[in-house]
Amino acid sequence: MYSYNDFDTAFVADRVARFRDQVARRIDGSLTEDEFRPLRLMNGLYLQLHAYMLRVAIPYGTLNPAQMRRLADVAERWDRGYGHFTTRQNIQFNWPRLVDVPDMLEALAEVGLHAIQTSGNTIRNVTADHFAGAAADEIADPRPVAELIRQWSTDHPEFQFLPRKFKIAVTGSPHDRAVTRAHDIGLRMVRDADGAPGFEVVVGGGLGRTPMIGQVLRAFLPQAQLLPYLEAVVGTWNLLGRRDNKYKARIKITVHELGIDTIREMVEAEFLDILPHFSGPEPQILAQIEHSFRGPILCDRPVPPLEGSPAFRAWVETNLTAHRDPAHAIVTVSLKKPGAVPGDATAAQMRALADIAERWGHGELRVSHEQNIILPHVHRADLPALWQALRTADLASANVGLVSDIIACPGMDFCGLATARSIPIAQEIASHFEELKLEHEIGPLKIKISGCINACGHHHVGHIGILGLDRAGVENYQITLGGDHTEDATLGDKTGPGFGADQIVPAIERIVLAYLDLRHDASETFLQTYRRLGLAPFKAALYPDQEQADAA
Repeated sequence: MYSYNDFDTAFVADRVARFRDQVARRIDGSLTEDEFRPLRLMNGLYLQLHAYMLRVAIPYGTLNPAQMRRLADVAERWDRGYGHFTTRQNIQFNWPRLVDVPDMLEALAEVGLHAIQTSGNTIRNVTADHFAGAAADEIADPRPVAELIRQWSTDHPEFQFLPRKFKIAVTGSPHDRAVTRAHDIGLRMVRDADGAPGFEVVVGGGLGRTPMIGQVLRAFLPQAQLLPYLEAVVGTWNLLGRRDNKYKARIKITVHELGIDTIREMVEAEFLDILPHFSGPEPQILAQIEHSFRGPILCDRPVPPLEGSPAFRAWVETNLTAHRDPAHAIVTVSLKKPGAVPGDATAAQMRALADIAERWGHGELRVSHEQNIILPHVHRADLPALWQALRTADLASANVGLVSDIIACPGMDFCGLATARSIPIAQEIASHFEELKLEHEIGPLKIKISGCINACGHHHVGHIGILGLDRAGVENYQITLGGDHTEDATLGDKTGPGFGADQIVPAIERIVLAYLDLRHDASETFLQTYRRLGLAPFKAALYPDQEQADAA
């Protein structure tokens, strides 16, 4: 993985020193909160419902054990002993004291972590496929490109005060695990007719109050032309984007209002204009970055049959993904034990994961946008021992991709923007289906929950999406069905009136039981059944009183 060079180290140290001075001036009253706000946001510091929150970038979701241990140290020393992994492959600390934040950033910088551009109207943390460098279906590891984009976008002089925040996601596989079509720019690696790798460029995706699926701007972009093309896209939108209305400022609105053909014409013209100026060291820089992402030397050992207890076999069935080397597996560690807070990990669990990665995972860890942790390179012979270590750390839940593997934003328990709770609803749903013992019979089913229309829980692209809103001071939860975040990305269909907090779990149960009755057989997933039958039979199950009234 990429390691800081002298420039990186000096750059981050300078940012920490400047922010330390800004914090001191805020504390002594030299800066008002209004004056301090843009300064803290440039360094990933939010003022949430109850306290400050520090959002730390985990670029393209990649961590080493030393970094994971340092996150544990920060959680234990300056927070409340845990961290929250997010849908943008970041980690958030929810309870820091303002006076401690510079020390936290300094400690993180020592291991190559920072909070730069995790907030503000700039290009945010670049995210990537969490199986990058290991997946069996991968064309090439997209992380070197993601790192190149990170270096290009960090403190970019033209893009520090954009109309709104800007998010980029990259995947190197035909199967999209990075939700690229719900990003401002999504990059999907493809090959041209001669087999050379490049990118399909998708623009104008995004969720929030106006959800949209991105549109193809370029079917094939040679990798060597990526930075000037990104410069053209962001630069064009920077001039066009609305600054008079933040709700209409995202690039998705610009694309929607002007049309993809007009945007394409403008971007291509800007691209041709600036392309001659990108004849500098970019190829050499990318080559150096690619060298640092060379994969581990994998062990050539016999692969024993994976035998063990029913609990171990269930974990193998749900938490493993095919590796490019058949003797190895990609292990997803669930941070979604039924009843726990989705995405939270204690300091002890973070240290356990660091130890496990060092012993059995070639020292690599990943954070997924689904709020889980990945061990990308594990020899199959080591799986029983690894599973036992996960059990000791209370991290062996066998539920990846199942009904209790719920994405949830912090909601009204922490977020000042939220209008309803997310965490308790996720906990109640997961615990309920754990009691019913139906998870493995139900099979793959992605539930995503947001506590407000900003959609940090990605509810629009959940197989079952839940949006919490305030209705005259009462929490109300709306349900969407049939969303999908993959290469076939689709926004979910609204089902009808929302449900109270005490009604939402029975409502989800009615949907799931209807699916079990409607599917052809156990091999037909929830999403396949929904696409075959549409909304009507699920709506009838969800609103039985309305169905009876219509029939009367």
